[in-house]
Amino acid sequence: MKALRDIDIAAEDLTFDRILARAAARNGDKPYLLFEDKSYSYADLDSRTNRIANALLAFGIRTGDHVAILMGNCPETLFLTYALGKIGAVVVPVNTATKGDLLLYFLDQSDSTAIMVGSESLARYLEVAERAPRVARVVIIDEPGVPPAEPPKLPGVSILAYPELEGGADRPPGVAVDIHEPHGIFYTSGTTGPSKGVVRSNAGSWAFSIGRAQYIGYQKDDVIYTCLPLFHGNAMGAASMPALAADATLALSRRFSARAYWDEIRRHGVTQFNLLSSMTNILWGQPASPGDRDHKVHRVNMVPVAEFAPQFAERFGVEIVSSYSLTDFGQGTFLQPGYPASKYRSAGKPRPDVELVIMDDDDRIVGPGVAGEICMRSDNPVLGGRGYYKMPEANADANRGGWFHTGDRGMLDEDGYLFFVDRKKDAIRRRGENISSWEVEQVIGRHPAVMEVAVYPVRSEMSEDEVMASVVCRPGQTLDPVELVRFCEANMSYFMVPRFLEFLPALPKTMTEKVQKSVLKQSAEERLGQVWDREKAGVTVKR
Repeated sequence: MKALRDIDIAAEDLTFDRILARAAARNGDKPYLLFEDKSYSYADLDSRTNRIANALLAFGIRTGDHVAILMGNCPETLFLTYALGKIGAVVVPVNTATKGDLLLYFLDQSDSTAIMVGSESLARYLEVAERAPRVARVVIIDEPGVPPAEPPKLPGVSILAYPELEGGADRPPGVAVDIHEPHGIFYTSGTTGPSKGVVRSNAGSWAFSIGRAQYIGYQKDDVIYTCLPLFHGNAMGAASMPALAADATLALSRRFSARAYWDEIRRHGVTQFNLLSSMTNILWGQPASPGDRDHKVHRVNMVPVAEFAPQFAERFGVEIVSSYSLTDFGQGTFLQPGYPASKYRSAGKPRPDVELVIMDDDDRIVGPGVAGEICMRSDNPVLGGRGYYKMPEANADANRGGWFHTGDRGMLDEDGYLFFVDRKKDAIRRRGENISSWEVEQVIGRHPAVMEVAVYPVRSEMSEDEVMASVVCRPGQTLDPVELVRFCEANMSYFMVPRFLEFLPALPKTMTEKVQKSVLKQSAEERLGQVWDREKAGVTVKR
């Protein structure tokens, strides 16, 4: 695998102050950030973050302090993240939907001593503030479209309004930041326990971002678009920071909207963007239009690659690439431009500094064509995370045997291409057979009436897994359960055909557009007797 773009930044320069100064010197008045009707140049970004960094120091925030960020998508979120990086503070991005005990958990587990909170989320923080005594400093940011917040009074807590930060001294903060010290703690979803905070160093965060720009091929004249939340790894590590490292322009949106998506793409002259999970299905499910190719986009990073990716590429006039990465480790593989057509469903090959193997349940490496757990390691000292914060047992389990165990199932083919199979936690065990929920979803998704589908296990009267599918039909379409069963029967193994089916107007999702299967599963098991059941309906499936 070769880099598609040479970004020559020495390892000792992988800090926010040096990279932003470098970018400003190289690009000056060129736009770095486009947000709605506003534009911010590289020079303005460097100057503004210097002022904010100096004001944060004057406010009492120091190198090594852990600072929670509870904000939506807006320029100030980026400015604060970069400014905190310039003084060596550790950012702790928090999902803006978080509230109550879970918000308290993030603040407490991360040892946050300060919080940057948007006006939209302020009430949620105030509900737990008295139970978070470690937080001694609060900065309040008025977010677009939200009424200005009244500064609260919290005993023993210093409170500052964001505009005061932009009045700081317009010079580099002069803080010596170590590339190996933490830049951030990034929380991953807890599947078998509480969410884990992945520690990433300054060098690690930039290595992640530079790798994305190099191997996917972000060029200086690109406009990279993201509508994913900035608390999520893709928006920051696969769009915002790579765009900066590549001297490109970032177009930021508040949130994903299928209706407004292509209008924003055209408005900002976007040339590349990333698609995650159900975003792909939703965009594909929109009615075809003569204007589908009326844009400047030439490349889309689709994760995972949908079965209809070739048709998507043809309809919208784009090239599809992909990758495999996770917050816990970093980027493992890239499906680069020019790949063989037969590999389009893959996540590509490992990057040169990553070794990737597939292991069985006994942690033994298996050969090509055999599915198992994806495991990775690297001898690059700045690549990947630095483990889970204050979770030694989780660290030991994930890194057993000298390999990082991802919790994902995949398969390597004879040519070394990685094919994603499923999340281990989403695998279904039914009557002695292992079933990939992802594979079942891919088949059901091919039915012309289906827009979205989620497949997951539910417990039956035999105390084993049964397969259930929740389906969203395309606008104006309906689907009979028996018809869908027959479609499945014709296109998959008999034991994979769902027993339980339900049709919903929409699937519950996270703010990063990932389907919340745990919500579906809990709801289904509470009312399983009322869900359509092909066995009760007398619909049999041929072997």
